Amino acid sequence: MKKPGAKGLILIGITLFSMFFGAGNLIFPPFLGYEAGSLTLPAFSGFVITAVAFPVLGVAAAAKAGGVERLCEKIHPLFGKAFTLLIYICIGPLLAIPRTAGTSYAMFDFITERAGSGSLAGISVQLLVSVLFSALFFAGAGVLARKPERLKDILGKRMTPVLLILIAVMFFASLFHPELKPALPAQRYAENAFMAGFVDGYQTMDTLAAVVFGIVIAVNIRALGIEDNSEIALMTVKSGVIAGAVLALIYGLLAYMGADSASVAGSATNGTEILSALCGVFFGSLGPVILAAIFFLACFNVCVGLLASCARYFSETFPVLSFDRWLLLFTVWSFLISIIGIDAIISLSSPILSVIYPPALVIIVLNLLPFGFIQTKAFYRVTVALAFVYSIYTLM
Repeated sequence: MKKPGAKGLILIGITLFSMFFGAGNLIFPPFLGYEAGSLTLPAFSGFVITAVAFPVLGVAAAAKAGGVERLCEKIHPLFGKAFTLLIYICIGPLLAIPRTAGTSYAMFDFITERAGSGSLAGISVQLLVSVLFSALFFAGAGVLARKPERLKDILGKRMTPVLLILIAVMFFASLFHPELKPALPAQRYAENAFMAGFVDGYQTMDTLAAVVFGIVIAVNIRALGIEDNSEIALMTVKSGVIAGAVLALIYGLLAYMGADSASVAGSATNGTEILSALCGVFFGSLGPVILAAIFFLACFNVCVGLLASCARYFSETFPVLSFDRWLLLFTVWSFLISIIGIDAIISLSSPILSVIYPPALVIIVLNLLPFGFIQTKAFYRVTVALAFVYSIYTLM
């Protein structure tokens, strides 16, 4: 039986990181630091739990159970199928995939604004430019997603190292600007910084992504020549730990920069504006170019990973369409949804994530706990039902 080497394990871990680290992962940590100000550390502690710890646990739970549907089988088989389908739709064509193009496009305004504010055949030129960008973005992502077994080579070996280098350059540049200072925390952080950060971690969607990415990670592990299912599961867990460690590091750097951005970001309303302001201070006219490259690489990586994961799952669960047909469907649908705009997508995602995230967290924890009395259908059903009640209550 072939054993995975350290090099292969790191490659799979970096590939998984690249599939996690996209739009929300870039814009939410700096905004957390900006709003938490002097309370960034406790806020970041809460954020790391839902944005790093639980995604790693999600990878481990899905690998241990043998798939996302089996995580829910003790509740009811129909619930497992329905909840899994809901997660894939949210993490895929409804919210996360369209968000990658919208966030990426927002960073190219230093180019797109040159198109002017006129119209062509009664249609806004800016709208036409955004549609063209999204079309090219999803066309490229769709082509790469057709070969899921090659993602470790495309994302892990080539695109992600460039992304990490660019983020490191941005962070080290911040160290040469000691005049940047944190501001007083916003009200929700002043009241309970830890819980505010904990809830902010939902927006990355990484816990949901963790339980669905396993299907593509397993394909890439098999491409290394490993066929034993137990070895694949173990390597999936180890790669999740590596991805989590890199995520925590990058989140920390972004939150640190966001915490010191109050003096230059003004009244920013999202992480995109904060990073844009910081890069303008750090790199001058070159700042928008560097930031656009960071956003594009991060968002494109995640888009490819999500398209491949969703198409793989739906082609196996609903074989009425082939992998390529599902991939085409999700690519076109995500393109159409992305035209709505990033702000609309984020506002739509918040209530949906608030409802499904707590039950997902509970299901992951229950599958990892070894106690016999917990591993019963009655305990699972009651606990998950209470998690849903809590989710709905928080929206009232």
